[in-house]
Amino acid sequence: MPTALFVSPHLDDVAFSCGGTLATLVAAGWECVLVTAFTRSVPNPTGFALACQTDKGLAPEVDYMALRRTEDTAAAAHLGAQVVRWLNLPEAPHRGYESGPTLFAGILPTDGIWQQLTELLVAELKAVRPAVLFAPQGLGNHVDHLHTIRAVRQAAGPLPVLWYRDTPYIIRQPEAVPAAELPPMLQEAAVAVAPAALAAKVAASGAYQTQIDFQFGGAGQVEDKLTQLALREGAASGLGGYAERFLGGRPRQLSWLFHQVEAEMLRGYLR
Repeated sequence: MPTALFVSPHLDDVAFSCGGTLATLVAAGWECVLVTAFTRSVPNPTGFALACQTDKGLAPEVDYMALRRTEDTAAAAHLGAQVVRWLNLPEAPHRGYESGPTLFAGILPTDGIWQQLTELLVAELKAVRPAVLFAPQGLGNHVDHLHTIRAVRQAAGPLPVLWYRDTPYIIRQPEAVPAAELPPMLQEAAVAVAPAALAAKVAASGAYQTQIDFQFGGAGQVEDKLTQLALREGAASGLGGYAERFLGGRPRQLSWLFHQVEAEMLRGYLR
């Protein structure tokens, strides 16, 4: 049984961005491991870190990240991920980023957390030995996503990486471009997502109840926005129907990967 390792900066990024692909691989007999980087509970948060939970209607005494980890467990069950791991690093508001705009203004010179993340990912790769790694493109330029890209590039070595399109950034910013931290000369690729896999993605996304009002404008909009996005990605890739798009490495790597999955579930294409 081949294994895929999905790396999520936060407790929701994989489900929102490429949950349909994860569910597709599970249906094709793969083992899927979901690893999330920035998941640490920080007692008695203050300032912007505290505001990140109170502006979602959560009282100051609530362990925000513990609640989110519970949501992540429920989301993974909807997708069929067999293994869920949290790497226990603090999110950006606990590392000196003191406002919303600073999260998207570049990595602070004092913030080298990608090095710790690299060490943790190296250990995960040795334990899991995946055939392919999934990681964010950095659309939107959130600093935690940029750190994840840096760490994945350092840790992955020759392992094929498929870089997913960060959602809901691509819904709010359709013209967003991949982060400069990505490797050069990437090829475009797409995954055809069956209705059942899209339904699993929608259900998993809905499990992140603390996030969906802020990220999608309410629970009632999750299904519509993700469905419309999947249709646009299908049209853009030439697959038609529902799809998720990626950037990947050398064509031989992509070709090898696509041939591991049952007929036409994965397909590469070049522009």
